[in-house]
Amino acid sequence: MAVKPEWLRVKAPQWERVGEVKAILQDLGLNTVCEEASCPNIGECFKAGTATFLIMGPACTRACPYCDIDFEKKPQALDPTEPLRLAESVRRMKLNHVVITSVNRDDLADGGASQFVACIEAIKQTTPDTTIEVLIPDLCGNWQALETILASRPHVLNHNTETVPRLYRRVRPQGDYGRSLELLRRSRELAPWVYTKSGLMAGLGETDAEVQQVMDDLRAVDCDILTLGQYLSPGPKHLPVAEFVTPAQFDAWRQVGETKGFLQVVSSPLTRSSYHAEDVQRLMAQNPR
Repeated sequence: MAVKPEWLRVKAPQWERVGEVKAILQDLGLNTVCEEASCPNIGECFKAGTATFLIMGPACTRACPYCDIDFEKKPQALDPTEPLRLAESVRRMKLNHVVITSVNRDDLADGGASQFVACIEAIKQTTPDTTIEVLIPDLCGNWQALETILASRPHVLNHNTETVPRLYRRVRPQGDYGRSLELLRRSRELAPWVYTKSGLMAGLGETDAEVQQVMDDLRAVDCDILTLGQYLSPGPKHLPVAEFVTPAQFDAWRQVGETKGFLQVVSSPLTRSSYHAEDVQRLMAQNPR
């Protein structure tokens, strides 16, 4: 495994606050993508009292070779108490902004849309001032399911394109680049008030021109927010890192993205799709809909 450069070495967190967050999550029996996907920012985010909730998991129906989430376990039936437990966690953690994501649940007719809706509604009832961001799978192109999620009025609809089209077969073999763009396009069309968001991993063998083409494709479907971060291989069974992209290149991409019209571009080696997601509240205040 390639040695990480200095800019990717994360300081050990102060575990007092981290422990408080972990205790709440364990008490309520909740999963987070922070833990399941081995996020490098877990110490910083848990210390700050934030987490990205992973619903309907932790077993995934897809086997993306870049991801550390378990795909070998059999997905279980949806738990009707999960939305209430999640809302209680949001209340205890005093979150102003919450991100809810999920594993792929291709075994469900609606891809899990009903569970997203139940979680959104529970949070709105418990902490109505909390802004809500959902990071959703492609739902296998079930646009009725997408409309169901949007009808519950999350503030941000996030769906990651993950990589450039040329690398899809290797990186995201069960995904479809065109379908992901269509999901974002329809989200804007069906819910013009929602802020749409997408993200890319760098360091998998993409070129600068390909990254900029994805930016253009996302702007063509009126995507508002873009995140760019370094891919880090979870282990020897996963895709290797092709390149450690420099902080200077990430900053250059940020500047390019801003000139292309994104309302917000978060681009750095350690950026992940929900990293500093709460900053969207400032964006919403500056660009009301």
